[in-house]
Amino acid sequence: MTRPSAPLKKKPAPKKPAAPPRAAAAFDKVAPEMDALGQDALLPINIDIPRAVSQALGVLPGLLALRPLIAERLPTHDVGQVDQLETYALAAWYAHLAWLSSGGAQNGLKPLVEEAVALRANLLGDAEALARRGLLDAATVADIRSGNGHMDTANDLVALSALFSDRWPEIAGKTAATEEEVRRAGELGPQLLAALGVREHGAAPGPSDAADRRARAYTLFVNAYDQTRRAVAYLRWNEDDVDAIAPSLYKGRGGRGASSSDTGDAPQVAPPAQPTSPHQVAPPTQPTPPAASRSADAADPPAASRSAGAADPPAASRSAGAAEPPAASRSAGAADPPAAQRGRSGAAPR
Repeated sequence: MTRPSAPLKKKPAPKKPAAPPRAAAAFDKVAPEMDALGQDALLPINIDIPRAVSQALGVLPGLLALRPLIAERLPTHDVGQVDQLETYALAAWYAHLAWLSSGGAQNGLKPLVEEAVALRANLLGDAEALARRGLLDAATVADIRSGNGHMDTANDLVALSALFSDRWPEIAGKTAATEEEVRRAGELGPQLLAALGVREHGAAPGPSDAADRRARAYTLFVNAYDQTRRAVAYLRWNEDDVDAIAPSLYKGRGGRGASSSDTGDAPQVAPPAQPTSPHQVAPPTQPTPPAASRSADAADPPAASRSAGAADPPAASRSAGAAEPPAASRSAGAADPPAAQRGRSGAAPR
C-alpha cells in the first residue's frame, strides 16, 4: 500500500500559462464536455481566471504525484479529473482570452505593448531581488526571465502577478513593487494576449457567445480542481498540508484586488449557528415561598456545611417541571447527583 509522504515544507509557485495555440488545442479537446453542461450547472465566475490557472498549473506536478494514491485509496473518485486538470485549466485560459477579445481589446495595441514591456521589466527586477533573498522561487523567476516577444511578455505579466499575489503577505514592505502594479499586471497580460490574437486571427465570436463558452470552460476547470482538492484533503488529513499541495482558488489573493474582468467575490458561507449554553437559558419561573412559611428544620443547610459535590445544580439546568424537593426531605447524606448523571432535561433521576 502506498504510504502518504511527509508534509510539504514549501508551497509550489504559480506557473505562467501556455501560449495561446496550445491553449486553443485544449479548448477544442474539451468542447464536447462544455457543450454537454446544462445552463443550470454553470458556475458564477467569481475569481480571477488567469491567476487561478497559473496557480493550478504550478501545483499540478504535486497533484499528479498523488494520483496513484488517489486511485488506490479512493476507488470511486474520478481520477480522470486529475489527468485532465491541465487541459481544463488551459481551456479556461483560452476561453477567457477569447472573451476579452470579443469586447474590443484589439484597440490600442501599441499602448498596451509599451505599458506591458515597462511593467514586466519593473516587476521582474523586483522578483529577482526577492528571489536572491529567498523570498520568491528562483527557478520560477528564471523561467519568466527566459521569455521574449510580445506573447511571452503578456504571459510573463500573468505569471508575475500570480507569483507576487501568492507571496504578498510575506513580501509586503520588502519590495518596491506595489499592489497596484501587481493588480495591473494581472489585467494587462490577458488584455495584451487578446489584442495580439485579434491582430493575428481576427475578432472572436460575439460577446454573448464568448461569455457562454468562458463560463462553460471555467466550470469544467473549477469543478475538476475542487474535486481533486477534496481528494487531497482526505488523503492528507493527518498531515494537514492540503493548502500547500492544492491551495484554494479563492484564497491567496494577497495584494490583488478582484480583476476588472471578473465580478463577484468568493462564496461567503455563513458560520453555523452555535448551540446555546445552558447558562444562557433563562431559568424557569418558580414560585418562591415566603421565608416565614418555611420551618426551621426545612431551611437549606448553610453553604459551608455542604460538600463540594453536594452543591445544588444551577437553576438554568433544571427542567420546568423538575422542582427541587424541599431540603428538609433529604437525608443528611443525600447530596444531589452530579449534573453529568442527570437526563437531558436536567431533572435528577428518581
